[in-house]
Amino acid sequence: MSSATVEKTMSTATPVLVKPVPMKAFASYAVAAVLSAVLTLFSHGDTVFQFATSKDFVQIPSLTVNATVAGTLLTLVLLGAAGWAWFLRSQRRTPSVWVSVLVGIAFVLSFLTWAGAGRDQTVIPMVTLLAGALSLSVPLIFGSMAGCVGERSGTINIAIEGQLLFGAFLGAVIASVVGNAWLGLLVAPLAGMAVSLLLVLFGLKYRVDQIIVGVVLNVLVLGLTSFFYSTVLNASTESRAHFNSGISLPIIEIPVLAQIPVIGPVFFRQTILVYIMYVVVAALQYMLFRSRWGLRMRACGEHPQAADTVGINVMRTRINNALLGGALAGMGGAFFTIGHGLAFSKDMASGNGYIALAAMILGGWSPIGGVAAALLFGFAMNLGYTLSIIGSPMPSQIVLMIPYVVTILAIAGFVGKVRPPAAEGVPYP
Repeated sequence: MSSATVEKTMSTATPVLVKPVPMKAFASYAVAAVLSAVLTLFSHGDTVFQFATSKDFVQIPSLTVNATVAGTLLTLVLLGAAGWAWFLRSQRRTPSVWVSVLVGIAFVLSFLTWAGAGRDQTVIPMVTLLAGALSLSVPLIFGSMAGCVGERSGTINIAIEGQLLFGAFLGAVIASVVGNAWLGLLVAPLAGMAVSLLLVLFGLKYRVDQIIVGVVLNVLVLGLTSFFYSTVLNASTESRAHFNSGISLPIIEIPVLAQIPVIGPVFFRQTILVYIMYVVVAALQYMLFRSRWGLRMRACGEHPQAADTVGINVMRTRINNALLGGALAGMGGAFFTIGHGLAFSKDMASGNGYIALAAMILGGWSPIGGVAAALLFGFAMNLGYTLSIIGSPMPSQIVLMIPYVVTILAIAGFVGKVRPPAAEGVPYP
């Protein structure tokens, strides 16, 4: 073939369409930088950060920073990240997840610097902020694990809210009646499994739309617990003392580790529920992606027909995982009551089940990803509470909106696109 023919063929060939790289990373980094710059303009005086508690083996002194200088430096970091994201986009690449983590930390520090600037006798308690974030994340993490094991096998579990609430209810009642929080902890997973049994019955056996079943179960549990709370648990002082006394699990300190500054009080000065959570997350992450059990579960959620042809009982796998998810969610619900030593109250879950679903989606149906997303939401919740206590210049209504705004952004896909299991919610056979 002559060179003229080759040139003619190349000139008439269909052009290759190259998909552009999304600008979400650059846009989010740029918005964070602009907001940080605005906050810095209104930051005057010093901000004090506290990093130690009285029980720490090594006392880290509080850090006092000039709000204007610190805000300016953090804004420059955010501007640098935005510039890096723009450069990577020109190279048809996207920033790594660690860049996003750095941007998040820098923006939160900028926000805290502004919130505490120029306030006498006011410190930003970093240990309390982080420990509270982990505490509020515990039900979200258990809920996201429940959703992960269910949806990975093909069952949509919208009933996490009801499972959390019923676990909190039954755990509090049993612990109060017998006077033992440990027995309440054993019963709470059974409460979650009871809700899952109804999901299995109607969603899997009778093939009712699983999303509708989940929503109905949430409303059912909310109605039942509210009824019993009004008629039994809160009917009189005697009833409250006998059925809803608010018994708590003891705080367990891990020797040596609990005295490590910052890290120790956050991770190793907790109740048994938190330590169980550590084990559950590590075990599920390994089992889901490194074991035959996890492979079979994922096969049922991705291609149940193929799983059936190699001898996997798809229905039994889905039922077992739905019950396992209910047990995990019920245990997470116990944290609302016996995990904190609080008496049960109406609608105690307060939408945490739906936030747990958002964490599961944001985490890409992965245990570790779900934990990271749940910690993000938990930190947002505790940030709102902490700012309300220390007296933030931001209106309290806006402060309390922070976790829900983060949830909406996650559900809307602002942080990236994720793909659910292909056969979730699809009846089989």
